[in-house]
Amino acid sequence: MNQQSLSAFIWSVADTLRGNYKQSEYGRVILPFTVLRRLDCVLQPTKQTVLEEFKAKETMGINPAPFLLRASGQAFFNTSSLDMKTLMGDPDNIRENLYSYLNGFSAAVRDIFESFEFHTQIERLTKAGLLYRVTEQFAGIDLHPDHVSNHQMGLVFEELIRRFAELSNETAGEHFTPREVIRLMVNLIFIEDDDALSKPGIVRTIYDPTAGTGGMLSIAGEHLEELNPEASLTVFGQELNPESYAICKADMLIKGQDVSNIVFGNTLSDDGHPGRRFDYMLSNPPFGVEWKNVQKEVKKEHDQQGFDGRFGPGLPRVSDGSMLFLLHLISKMRPATQGGSRFGIVLNGSPLFTGGAGSGESEIRRYVLENDLLEAIVGLPTDMFYNTGISTYVWIVSNHKPAHRKGKVQLIDASGMWRKMRKSLGSKRKELSDAHIAEITRLFGQFVEAEQDGKPISRLFDNEDFGYRTITVERPERDEAGAIVLGQRGKMKGKPVADSKLRDTENVPLKEDVEAYFEREVLPHAPDAWIDPDKTRIGYEIPFNRHFYVFTPPRPLAEIDADLKQTTDRIKAMIEGLSA
Repeated sequence: MNQQSLSAFIWSVADTLRGNYKQSEYGRVILPFTVLRRLDCVLQPTKQTVLEEFKAKETMGINPAPFLLRASGQAFFNTSSLDMKTLMGDPDNIRENLYSYLNGFSAAVRDIFESFEFHTQIERLTKAGLLYRVTEQFAGIDLHPDHVSNHQMGLVFEELIRRFAELSNETAGEHFTPREVIRLMVNLIFIEDDDALSKPGIVRTIYDPTAGTGGMLSIAGEHLEELNPEASLTVFGQELNPESYAICKADMLIKGQDVSNIVFGNTLSDDGHPGRRFDYMLSNPPFGVEWKNVQKEVKKEHDQQGFDGRFGPGLPRVSDGSMLFLLHLISKMRPATQGGSRFGIVLNGSPLFTGGAGSGESEIRRYVLENDLLEAIVGLPTDMFYNTGISTYVWIVSNHKPAHRKGKVQLIDASGMWRKMRKSLGSKRKELSDAHIAEITRLFGQFVEAEQDGKPISRLFDNEDFGYRTITVERPERDEAGAIVLGQRGKMKGKPVADSKLRDTENVPLKEDVEAYFEREVLPHAPDAWIDPDKTRIGYEIPFNRHFYVFTPPRPLAEIDADLKQTTDRIKAMIEGLSA
């Protein structure tokens, strides 16, 4: 059964719920039942072996858990004699039997259904007389990995969440990232380490602080397995949305990962992995979303811990917390002396340029660039994400740059690399093809400047190219006679008094001498001006689009006039035809 057919089948359960549930509530039933059936199918082949092992170890008075895990061949088990098929044999006791079956699962699985608040839906379905019917529908579908791969199952969960979120007017895109964008990001963080990752028995860690349903972690694992089947990738994550957290945990459980590494909670206010460092990281944090609800905790960490905490470089404005996730990931980088780290993070355009010199945003950019952490930024096409059509950018950050990248930043404009989707999904109308992903990966891997159809698509810069000094230009205050007013006391005695109404600022590129700039750009227009050195601030911005702008000269005036004359002659002929 393909993913579309499977999703359609699961969606058909909504017909059963209609009338007793609002459309926006369908997901509360369908998502946990889908997870339950998936786990049920995964355990089916070893069900009898587990039950026999459980009975034997209970008789011996031995803790059965380690033996049951081995018997099930999974990272979880179920000790109930029931399963979803046998539940169908006793319609009158479906509620009690379903609870008994759920309680037979190992602790990690029970936590998943607690996150779903599944008991609430069981009671509600019982009251509506629908529990047996809904259970029967799910019991009739085969979700064993032999029929529905882990990759397909991930896509099913994402489609269901998107559809349920649209019905309830929630932002579905906060829960997951388009798979082709993840594949691109995984390519970019792995490509420079391909040789190391191909070694037998290699073990690496990867972390997503905004894990959603686990798509980024799953695809990273699949990619590394393709590259090296003997490699081991241990995943870590944290997720704030309870349903997404439950699905992520279930997915990782089936894949044999240690689900205690997937933590529930708000990453910014309560780091679920304090003190841990990782080899690779991926994140698509919510952007354009205020962080006011965690402002107290974040500001406290910034003020009290400084650079010993996560947010030492600065704090962005409260209206957009995406740069806090950038700082959080930087704090999770393994020291370069221990092999270093590389991560990819999706951000909107705001972190590139918002905030002048001295602002929180500029100070964060300054920290990243002055510490030579930024390898590249890839500009993606618009309409790539499910909940927004705005421009987005993938930042690749590393503290162990190859020698040829040191002191440099690569900008790649991939905004023109897309194909139209056959059917839009929310705001997503475009997608990257395999060829597009390969081309972007090639440009990054080769670290070269390149053009396409006469337009630049890859450019290389020095870190300092994005820095500037904001100088404060003062002009003297003058009295009614036009004479310069001088200070009367203190250090300003005998010196011109600055007129605040004439005060101005200039941004001088870091690579340019300030005095030379001042003499060339300011003094010819204001001979009495001077620079107040105490007010000079260093700032950084990355004007991405400006670096790829290609001027197109206007058409010759004669050509425009000819077009206008042709148009007016045609209109005139039409009017004459109407009046004839």
